[in-house]
Amino acid sequence: MTRTAIVTGSTSGIGEGIARALAAAGNNVVLNGFGDAAAIEKLRASIAGENRVECLYSGADMTKPDQIEAMFAMAKEKLGSIDIVVNNAGVQHVSPVEDFPVEKWNLIINLNLNSAFHTTRLAFPDMKAKKWGRIINIASAHALVASPFKSAYVAAKHGILGFTKSTALEGATFGIRVNAICPGYVRTPLVENQIADTAKARGISEEAVIRDVLLAAQPTKEFVKVSDVAAMAVFLTTEAANQINGAALSIDGGWVAQ
Repeated sequence: MTRTAIVTGSTSGIGEGIARALAAAGNNVVLNGFGDAAAIEKLRASIAGENRVECLYSGADMTKPDQIEAMFAMAKEKLGSIDIVVNNAGVQHVSPVEDFPVEKWNLIINLNLNSAFHTTRLAFPDMKAKKWGRIINIASAHALVASPFKSAYVAAKHGILGFTKSTALEGATFGIRVNAICPGYVRTPLVENQIADTAKARGISEEAVIRDVLLAAQPTKEFVKVSDVAAMAVFLTTEAANQINGAALSIDGGWVAQ
């Protein structure tokens, strides 16, 4: 049976990796995110062609509930159902709390946390009716521990983990499984921007940020690979993961074990 997955923030980075992996596993995929239109179309066509699945694109702004609703309506009209939702869209800003721009705080909470509420509330009715659904929230090690200068991001990711647990309980008897993947540092465009911002905030070099801040937290001294996160996401959609529910699944080289 072919299922349909919506992956938010999937035009690059972790989201793209997850979208590609879900398509390779035989699922139809709805891409979402910003970027160059020609590059997105090339990505969409390659996923569809390489995997012989349907692949659609929605440019919905995930901070806008009406645009999220329109994306779901489009996906249901064209693909019939939404079986898997991966809440991956996110943004970061690094700043001391007293200088943290209010508009950045609001953006991070809206995109990293509130958007997952909207996708989940829209997905749950059909998932309940079908007695099957998978919602995968891409959290972070920062859903479990904190770092300085990331107050909004840490608040949003802690919120995502609480939301995951609550909705996992609500969906448990309806065949819905809701889990959070908590990666450590993955070298994506988002992290590349963090390196520069953190260097500025701490007054150190970018090399020192990588060595003494980012990978200092990960005992393996290695960045997590996009493929590591994507493989976990695919596994969570399989029957082998049926009793994994409400979990915070760390992929962080041992960061939160310390």
